[in-house]
Amino acid sequence: MIRPAATLAILLASTALATGVMAQSPASPPNPPLVEGGFATSDATDPWLWLEEIDGDRAMAWVNEQNTRSLAVLQGDPRYEGLHQQALEIVQSRDRIPGPGFNHDGTIDNFWQDAGHVRGIWRTTTLDSYRAETPQWETLLDIDALSAAEGHNWVWKGATCLPPEDSLCLISLSDGGKDAVTIREFDRTTKTFVSDGFVLPESKGDATWVDADTLLIARDFGAGSMTSSGYPMIVKRLTRGQTIDQAETVFTGQPDDVSVSGYTLRDADGAVRAVLINRGITFYEGETWRLNEDGTTTQLALPAKSQIDTLVQGQVVVTIKQDWTAPSGQAFHTGDVIAWPLDAWLADPATPARLIIRPGPREAVEGMNATRNRLVVALFENVRGAVYVYEPNADGDWARTRLDLPQNVTVGVGSASERDDQVFVSVAGYLNPSSLWLADAATGAVDEVKSLPAKFDASGMIVDQYEARSADGTMIPYFVVHRDAMASDGSNPTLLYGYGGFEVSMLPGYSATVGKLWLERGGVYVVANTRGGGEFGPNWHEAALQQNRQRAHEDFQAVALDLIARNITSQPRLGIMGGSQGGLFMGAMLTQRPDLINAAVIQVPLFDMLRFNKLLAGASWQGEYGNPDIPAERAWIQAYSPYQNLRSNQPYPEVFIHTSTKDDRVHPGHARKAAARLQELGYPVLFYENTDGGHAAGANLRETARRLALEYTYLTRRLMDQPAQE
Repeated sequence: MIRPAATLAILLASTALATGVMAQSPASPPNPPLVEGGFATSDATDPWLWLEEIDGDRAMAWVNEQNTRSLAVLQGDPRYEGLHQQALEIVQSRDRIPGPGFNHDGTIDNFWQDAGHVRGIWRTTTLDSYRAETPQWETLLDIDALSAAEGHNWVWKGATCLPPEDSLCLISLSDGGKDAVTIREFDRTTKTFVSDGFVLPESKGDATWVDADTLLIARDFGAGSMTSSGYPMIVKRLTRGQTIDQAETVFTGQPDDVSVSGYTLRDADGAVRAVLINRGITFYEGETWRLNEDGTTTQLALPAKSQIDTLVQGQVVVTIKQDWTAPSGQAFHTGDVIAWPLDAWLADPATPARLIIRPGPREAVEGMNATRNRLVVALFENVRGAVYVYEPNADGDWARTRLDLPQNVTVGVGSASERDDQVFVSVAGYLNPSSLWLADAATGAVDEVKSLPAKFDASGMIVDQYEARSADGTMIPYFVVHRDAMASDGSNPTLLYGYGGFEVSMLPGYSATVGKLWLERGGVYVVANTRGGGEFGPNWHEAALQQNRQRAHEDFQAVALDLIARNITSQPRLGIMGGSQGGLFMGAMLTQRPDLINAAVIQVPLFDMLRFNKLLAGASWQGEYGNPDIPAERAWIQAYSPYQNLRSNQPYPEVFIHTSTKDDRVHPGHARKAAARLQELGYPVLFYENTDGGHAAGANLRETARRLALEYTYLTRRLMDQPAQE
């Protein structure tokens, strides 16, 4: 309908609420002001700048030395091998729900990895076969075999097929897991790459079908074609038989934009209803332009913070992410989901819209998809989800019904059929294995089609939901997964996870690795729903944007303080974990409240926030953090930037930092420099850099298992062993 929907990850939940005293959280002690000319406040004062040379000989020699030392410690621990084997068994298990993706003809596609298919296979089957206990799959493309034949370390990044036949597809392949991909045309019927078909060389960016002989492409077209964020600035129309140099430019953004891209808005029969171009001005603000038949473009009347979601019965569905008065004079609120009749709206922007959803203060839309005739929405209240079906009535209003699914869970709206009104919905809980349901949005009928057996022993375990009072008085919800017989003396080894940015919600989910490698061994697992996430909609996210970033850090600290106040854990037994933006989160906790923790797993982190916008995709995140090159914004960024705020004579625990050489999103220099600075100050550090794998730090399942085993070996040493007096 809009863009080919990726199969939804199954991140699902069940909660058992508990009440109790809410510990007060004092404001965290501010870091001493940085002195300009001090450590790493400029390139000239950063002695570790050379570690940003990703493949530089000196930098890689340092990486290899660190890897050798850290692996000797962690893999030398007698518990590592057992944890590694358990992790490997879990991630390579064939006992998983194969994520289904509907094709227009009703068949089901899936991408699958296991011990025999390390890089994976793209495969297909019928819906009836998929519903069977043992589906009969037909392999379309074997990535392991392709890699061997071509001598490349290909990593699957998805397929975009041309509706309604879905026979011609654009396959995205990454070298080692990078975001940059090579795109090649593939014929599903012959199961071969198309001879003399479309081939786009490695680049960040995308491509979308207009028709069988035409693509819209946003790529690296050479000097001056990429934004300062490292993403495409130009969209071109490529016709079959043309070289990329011959493609016609249809839209050009600005160098300081984040990116531009093209896509099509299609009806349920696959017919193109509009060809659209998105100009991402910042990470959250943008413009949508219509590409007219004569090659001109027309900007659509939408607020800067909004997104076109899908098309249902000729109604274009849009999420509004800021208070906005439409050309019709109607006032809409942040978080509203609205709809216009597409043709009327394109002809006259003053056409009145209809309100579909107005979430309450503790509600958030966490996902939606469209079947042939209906809109299916995952709507969460206080971080617990339900699935609703919305249908436009003849008068333009939208009626709502609720699907009869298990309650007090996390739900995910998955792939939807455009032949009829069937849609896959995932359901699970922290302690309840994932299940997959097939719902008929027209009748409301639901049927559990697949479920997983338990991957760890959850007997005697429960889930509590508490709230902690942050420094400004805001109540921050968090989940605690633990044994019912948990001691109340602060002795429980506890892992606190957080992310806190980019409107990403930390929804409860069933994790076999957390369960097997941590909970089953006596650990407590905690997830914080801090501001900066999307748990309560766009306003919850915006409350911690830019100059208010410190609020999210204080929220996370408040949860740690609350855990200690409740005697769930204590400093010697409390560890933290987070990656990417969550790695920045961990760095802020480390530099602001090291007295609260005894371990930190810092995954593919942002760390040097005075240079983040100069490294790889960093400039695209200025909408989240601000611009350190603007003095007023630099002031609030440097107040929490972990790299500059690492200091001597602090109670920092030994930390475990890991990254990937081939991460082309968050520069590995962040993690490298963090480790080097800590060591320079005399602190113990474990650092590991996977020389493959991209931002997810795992190009294949074996690498994923190794990373997990390293993390939980480290956490075992720090939190489960008798903590050393430091």
